Amino acid sequence: MPPPSPLNILLVDDEVVRAAMVEEALMAEGHRVICRLSNPASLNEMVARHQPDVVIIDMESPDRDTLESMALLNRENPRPVVFFADQHDSDMLQAALKAGVSAYVVDGLVPERVEAIVEVAIARFDAFHSMRQELDKARNQLADRKRIERAKGLLMKHQGCDEEQAYRMLRKLAMDRGQRIAEVADSVIDILDRLNPLSPQGRTADNRGTRS
Repeated sequence: MPPPSPLNILLVDDEVVRAAMVEEALMAEGHRVICRLSNPASLNEMVARHQPDVVIIDMESPDRDTLESMALLNRENPRPVVFFADQHDSDMLQAALKAGVSAYVVDGLVPERVEAIVEVAIARFDAFHSMRQELDKARNQLADRKRIERAKGLLMKHQGCDEEQAYRMLRKLAMDRGQRIAEVADSVIDILDRLNPLSPQGRTADNRGTRS
C-alpha cells in the first residue's frame, strides 16, 4: 500500500509548546504545517491565503467566535477540520459539527493520534461533500425541469402547438445558440411573460412603459 500523500496543514493552538509538539509529530509523518494561529479569528482569511489541505484546531472548547469562524470557513473555503477539545460538552459538540467540523475529539490533542484522526476527518469530509454535490445536482436538475416545463407551457399557449413541438422549439433554440435548454427556457419565459399583460412580469413592463 503506497504511503499517504503529504498534507499541508493549518494549525490553530494557543499553547506554543503543545503546538510545536504537534507540528513535530506531523512532520515525522511527512506533513507540513504551513500556517500556525493562536486563535481562529482570521481562520477563513488564512485558509484562503494558504490553501491548506486540513485544518487542526486545539482548544479547551469551541466558543461562539470560534463556531462563527468555522461556519464562515465551511461556507466560503470548506476544508476538513479536526477539532481537539479538552472538555466534553454535548451542545458544543453538536454546534461544532453543524459548523462544519469533520472530526471532534475530546480529551485534547495527543500528537501520536493526529495522523489517524486526520485520515478519518478527510474521509468524512470527502464523503459529506460528495453527498452535498449530488444533492445540489439533483436540486438543480429539478429546477431546470420546472423551468423547461413552464417554457413549454407558454410556447404551447402562445404558438398553439403541442408539448412535443414546444420541446423541439426549445431544443432547436438551444442548439442554435449553443446554450443549455434550461437557459433557453429562461429566455423564453422572460419574453413570453412580458408579452402577456396578465402576468406579473408583463404588468411590470407595462407600468414602466406608461409611467410619466
